[in-house]
Amino acid sequence: MGLDMYLTKKTYVKNWDHTPKEKRNTITIKQNNRIRTDIKPKRISVIIEDIGYWRKANAIHNWFVQTIQKGDDECQESYVGIKDLEELLDIVETVLLDHSLAGSLLPCQSGFFFGSYEYDDYYFSDLKLTRGIIKKALKEKDTEGEFYYQASW
Repeated sequence: MGLDMYLTKKTYVKNWDHTPKEKRNTITIKQNNRIRTDIKPKRISVIIEDIGYWRKANAIHNWFVQTIQKGDDECQESYVGIKDLEELLDIVETVLLDHSLAGSLLPCQSGFFFGSYEYDDYYFSDLKLTRGIIKKALKEKDTEGEFYYQASW
């Protein structure tokens, strides 16, 4: 039990009958060095990639809830724009440079099994993890696909 948090990337790949040949996606599913022919690629609409995972990083969750979800914390999946990721990265890097800003820029959030509310080594470790996740996501900002945040608690 506890706060689990996910950043995913969804890429729409559905081929419609009216999709021009030059714009069609090709999907091959390979498992255990064998191409799966039992799965029909034309039935696949979206590819979902795991970009990042956090466990009980309640300050990061709080930022997503307040900034992306407008205060509505119902474990819903929410779109995250590139500008949002860049903003969070800026805040994380600022707090990593000056720890005294943690409580004002990235405050902890209490909740049922949300982890520690201290600005300690675990808190700053979560920020370093977040920095890595966001940098990885931003490397893909010019590719197709959209980012989504969702938590489970």
